[in-house]
Amino acid sequence: MAKTHLMLLFLLCSFIKIECSLSGFDKITKLPGQPKVGFQQYSGYIIVDKTNMKEKAFFYYFVEAERDPASKPLVLWLNGGPGCSSVGIGGFSEHGPFRTNGNGLVKNKCSWNSEANMLYWESPAGVGFSYSSEKSKMNDELTARDNLVFLKRWFMKFPQYSQRELFLMGESYAGHYIPHLAQLMTQSNKKQRVFNLKGIALGNPVLDYVTDFNSRAEFLWSHGVISDSTYNIFTSVCNYSRLMSEFYRDSLSSTCSGVIGEVNKETSRFVDIYDVTLDICIASVFAQSKVISPQQVINNIDVCLEDETVNYLNRKDVQKALHARLVGVDKWNVTSNILDYDHLDVEKPTISLIGSLVMEGIPVLVFSGDQDSVIPLTGSRTLVHGLAKQLGLNTTVPYRVWFQGQQVGGWTQVYGNILSYATIRGAAHETPFSQPERSLVVFKSFLKGMPLPEKFS
Repeated sequence: MAKTHLMLLFLLCSFIKIECSLSGFDKITKLPGQPKVGFQQYSGYIIVDKTNMKEKAFFYYFVEAERDPASKPLVLWLNGGPGCSSVGIGGFSEHGPFRTNGNGLVKNKCSWNSEANMLYWESPAGVGFSYSSEKSKMNDELTARDNLVFLKRWFMKFPQYSQRELFLMGESYAGHYIPHLAQLMTQSNKKQRVFNLKGIALGNPVLDYVTDFNSRAEFLWSHGVISDSTYNIFTSVCNYSRLMSEFYRDSLSSTCSGVIGEVNKETSRFVDIYDVTLDICIASVFAQSKVISPQQVINNIDVCLEDETVNYLNRKDVQKALHARLVGVDKWNVTSNILDYDHLDVEKPTISLIGSLVMEGIPVLVFSGDQDSVIPLTGSRTLVHGLAKQLGLNTTVPYRVWFQGQQVGGWTQVYGNILSYATIRGAAHETPFSQPERSLVVFKSFLKGMPLPEKFS
């Protein structure tokens, strides 16, 4: 009945030729335990594929800017995995307007909706509250197609944002999701301009399997986590890219098994590989790299006993307020245990797609939390520098420190005023969680197209 009502309303608006938004049906009145705020929130479903036998729908959470949303850009955020929730991680644990706290929510002082309208969605189907009535194996290409359909249909629901300045952002395996999606968006624009894409930013992203993965050994060794002898076998006997290739193909050799055994022994289960300097007790919402660091090979991250985000989003009153429902699963999880994804896609580099997007005139920022050993800064920096050289881009901002307040926030370099690299000092794999103030500075500068601050403020 509700779907029929929506369709009739949409047809009526089209017939009388007025701009008509269907977003009112998804408006959130108030989330349980939420402090009073002055901005609007929306959540619900966008059907991306429907036949007589199948229905596939993505769940989204949209937060308008705190002040003057009509003048602010739209930022689309995706988390990685594959299979991790952008709503649970990005929306409620990193840079959304609230963070969970016991039975309620507290205001996030470094929320990114202070600067932009923020859209989080759970992709692919099978992640979080998103669902598909028919199970099928997913890969990067199929995910990109579904994401493109989602965005086009989301703009039908929110037409006032259809020509807003648009930025794509994400982290970890979003280094695959976003370049593939952006490529389809630029191709779609050549037929009919639909997306006002102004920039792409990727945090600790998987861009090149060999470079990114094999940077781990040097990072662990340079931080004193593994010994000289283990470093030597980790680089000469069985490096990490070989180890993971064998693992994906169910052919883990005794040689590689022995090497990773030594690495795990010295790393210890009491060190968080997502931030090698951080004390343990990290919520499970930050175990984003099921493919990058499968549990069968790498020791699980030690987590706190309570996971407030999972508890909160599994409350029936919260799900009702979010217009969410569980389909095909018993509970909401941060990382999907039902998604069937082609793990071999991680071996396909996306750095060339980044190059193509830069050549299309789309600014790209790659940023790294400098304490992450999963996708270390050394690999990302090498890839960006190599891409700049390949594209013939000269350095326009030389490698230098940048500041957040009166402290060094990290280091940065810019090529051709269109390709940028930055580190976030003291940050983990999920930079907005571990260094929220510094991450917000990077976010602001990126949206404004400005270099990161080079002086105290």
